[in-house]
Amino acid sequence: MSSLLDEIKHDLNFLKSHTLQPKWFKILKVFILMGFLVGYYFLFGLAATIFFSITFFSLMLTVHFIYRTKTNRFTKNWLDFIVVADGEQKKKRFGKYYYPAIVVNMIISFIVSLVLA
Repeated sequence: MSSLLDEIKHDLNFLKSHTLQPKWFKILKVFILMGFLVGYYFLFGLAATIFFSITFFSLMLTVHFIYRTKTNRFTKNWLDFIVVADGEQKKKRFGKYYYPAIVVNMIISFIVSLVLA
């Protein structure tokens, strides 16, 4: 159990420290997601919002773990995740594959939520 907590702490520390996105966007995307879910609730109801949320967060967790595994805990290059080593490791911005994965996951979640609700 402590190993799992250590891994979660590692990911949270990486999330806080990385420069892949501007700090203002890290905060803004939380409000964007909350606003989206509130709007989704008013448009499609509670059941659809719950199905959308479960599906979307599960798919995004899968994307996270794929990136985490393929980049060896965010320390080596893979797809659009580039590590530049010049004394210390600095990460370059990514998105060529990551952001389209988010859009695809949103579309899948939208379809699942409307079919199941």
